[in-house]
Amino acid sequence: MPTDQEVAKWIEEVDAAARLIGPRFSRRDLRCHAECYLRGLISRIERKNGWQLAEELGQRTPTNLQHFVARSRWSADEVRDDLRQYVVNHLGSKDGVLIVDETGFLKKGEKSVGVKRQYSGTAGRIENCQIGVFLAYRSDAGHALIDRSLYLPKEWAADAARRAEAKVPESVTFATKPALARAMLKRTLDAGVPAKWVTADEVYGSDSKFRRFCEGRGLGYVVAISSNTHLFLRGRRTRVDEHVRQMPKRVWRQLSCGPGLKGERLYDWAFVSWPNPEDNNFTRGFLVRRSLSDPDDVAYFFTNAPKRTPLKTIVRIAGSRWAVEECFEQAKQEVGLDEYEVRSWVGWHRHITLSMLAHATLSVIRSHAASQPSKKGMRN
Repeated sequence: MPTDQEVAKWIEEVDAAARLIGPRFSRRDLRCHAECYLRGLISRIERKNGWQLAEELGQRTPTNLQHFVARSRWSADEVRDDLRQYVVNHLGSKDGVLIVDETGFLKKGEKSVGVKRQYSGTAGRIENCQIGVFLAYRSDAGHALIDRSLYLPKEWAADAARRAEAKVPESVTFATKPALARAMLKRTLDAGVPAKWVTADEVYGSDSKFRRFCEGRGLGYVVAISSNTHLFLRGRRTRVDEHVRQMPKRVWRQLSCGPGLKGERLYDWAFVSWPNPEDNNFTRGFLVRRSLSDPDDVAYFFTNAPKRTPLKTIVRIAGSRWAVEECFEQAKQEVGLDEYEVRSWVGWHRHITLSMLAHATLSVIRSHAASQPSKKGMRN
């Protein structure tokens, strides 16, 4: 059980997060609603919908909270900037890893902005849902979500009536998921966020513009690619899975890509590298991960790493993608990331941003707790 002193420190951290974003709200009542909303998201109530939040916060109805999220005047992007700096202040490291991934939000009906029947990795199938593209930050101190963009399908982007009803800004046009990811990376790096690496799944890793952007900003990357990606290697150009079938046993090494719930996550790895013709300080490469228990379970990656980077470091970056999955799981279970009751563009970004800040606050609290010596150790 936590001590009273520990609980007091947790409350103090929540207060600090609320004070951080306070200046983004022009009126005292809006600052009060922001603090209440943040506290409600962090609270231990089972659901974080409007009525339960209102009840937890001692309000008779959710009207004020709903108005605050959907219709009052404040900028979710300004709060996002504060969130990003908060994460850097507490978890930042020069070796930080930026992780791109997406998650689905299952929805009924056709009114919620960006909703359509589309593939959701969250559900593992095609569902009626919204898709959000997210950027997470990971360091040895912890990990948290720092940016977000709602994916607007082409049908939505071209439908003036639906756009107007959902209050989609005129400046928003159709953009692919990799394009949204590049925009998030750009504003993150332009803001001075310390990072050395990028990792992402094959939606982004298979996009050459995404990889070239990372190279242009001096970032190393380990990004997943699809099995049908073609690569010129050893004098022949063919699919990467065909290259792997020709690899001799001697090239495989058993390495851990980081600790998991059941100990070290061990896989067989194979790696081939070649010079980056556009940057003499970096080396490109092709990385393969194979399950120890199922040889048919294979994943493929393109890499770009500073020269003389050890393979175990590249493998560790490949394994760091688990952090964004944990962020999604925690944010949905603990701070209501997916429990919003808004349909508009503005409402979605506001709720998601405040939920991300709530999750980041908990991540900072966890980081501080992990850095403290254990009570057992103190007795010794």
